[in-house]
Amino acid sequence: MSARYTILIPSRLQSTRLPDKPLADIGGKPMVVRVVEQALQTHAAAVYVACDDARIAAAVEAAGQQALLTRADHSSGTDRLAEAVDLLGLPDAAIVVNVQGDEPLIDPALIDAVAAQLASDDALPMATAAHPIHDAADFFNPNVVKVVLDARNRALYFSRAPIPWARDAFTRTDGVQTVAAAQHLPEQLGALRHIGIYAYRAGFLRTYRDLAASQLEQIEALEQLRVLWHGYAIGVHIAAHAPAAGVDTPEDLARVRALFTQQNS
Repeated sequence: MSARYTILIPSRLQSTRLPDKPLADIGGKPMVVRVVEQALQTHAAAVYVACDDARIAAAVEAAGQQALLTRADHSSGTDRLAEAVDLLGLPDAAIVVNVQGDEPLIDPALIDAVAAQLASDDALPMATAAHPIHDAADFFNPNVVKVVLDARNRALYFSRAPIPWARDAFTRTDGVQTVAAAQHLPEQLGALRHIGIYAYRAGFLRTYRDLAASQLEQIEALEQLRVLWHGYAIGVHIAAHAPAAGVDTPEDLARVRALFTQQNS
């Protein structure tokens, strides 16, 4: 059975690496509208763009979709979602999926799966996703966030470090444990790369905005560690494959534009 849920797409006009990113043209439509189109292919009951600028709202509404104008001073997309939940008057038990506004190629099935992961366990306040890591370079890359799980597919920890650490496999013949000793990953390692999509109970979004930042999240620069630090559980859906990359830079935008051109040629 499909989970009944709401998709919220936080969208902020200013971007350091790509000015006016939500309005960047992709195949004749603003990027944020392309994200909405992907979201509309899910089983979600409703899709809203939670934005900080009237120009984004106008672009979304011109496409016949729904936008919520939120405050411009939010420090994170999660805080923006919490305001949107209040604007919509969603009950605490409602499920909300955060779809980033710079992922015009996101797989609708992944969105549904994360919502279903949260819906499957009433004790969970939050869920996310991960996929297997097969390449050693990705495993040791600090820009690739790893996650380890417990027996119930709940997150034990997220890290930029290579976790879990295979002590014996990563030890040289002289006994020194080193990254240089690892050219290939052990088959039993089961390393997982975190995918940055989240589902929340609406009530937990209201709780989250009042949680103090944790030392761990500041050290790792990973906001989701705040949830674990304060003792809340995060369920994790394991996807078979890596998702399509989002748009962070002009090079990313050019790549996505080329893909849309190919698809429509």
